[in-house]
Amino acid sequence: MPRRLLAIAAVAALTFTFAACDAGGDGPVTEPPQQVGTSDGGGAAPSDGSGAAPSDGGGDDDQTVAAPDIPAPDPADYSGMDEHTADGATQAFRYYIAVSMWAHQTGETELLDSLQSDDCESCDEFNKDVPLLVEHGEYWSPFTITDVGSKIHESDNFDHEIGYYFTIGPHTRPSDTFSSRFKVDEIQYITVGGMTWSSDHWTTKGVDAEWGEDAFS
Repeated sequence: MPRRLLAIAAVAALTFTFAACDAGGDGPVTEPPQQVGTSDGGGAAPSDGSGAAPSDGGGDDDQTVAAPDIPAPDPADYSGMDEHTADGATQAFRYYIAVSMWAHQTGETELLDSLQSDDCESCDEFNKDVPLLVEHGEYWSPFTITDVGSKIHESDNFDHEIGYYFTIGPHTRPSDTFSSRFKVDEIQYITVGGMTWSSDHWTTKGVDAEWGEDAFS
């Protein structure tokens, strides 16, 4: 992964508080909060803020959760993602993240693969749990994505680097050994996507991320 992408990720973590306060910066900031999602946990983040309340991630800890019938995130919810603009790159990366979260709940990877470059090794790292989930036939239970903010950064290696902050709601997932399930509280994500324009669409060529219960701290 290019060193510049890693550097931006570190800056994103440090500047989150300033972004939320609308202090300076080198790109527009999407103001928090915007809570969105679907009751089936599709991971999409509709721009109109519609959707059901977050799932509570309920269920017995040892319950097996096979791939549910969840529709893929709708590109129409990411208006402008096919435009050759910085805002288009932001929407395209938000869509990529939504599809990634959808893959963790369904095991479907064809759409995800189509949104990233073949040489995006960091994309494989970000989504490394998906092949294991598919192998064992167990997935993350439904949850809601909540937008917190986004920021457009200049880049020496990509057309744009997009900082995107979001949370995923409580849910259950299998243990590392797939011998049981456990409940997960809300998780905070700080992600950075290296975006490159390819003919008529944006391609994700790099991903860096930090996450945890207090990643925004």
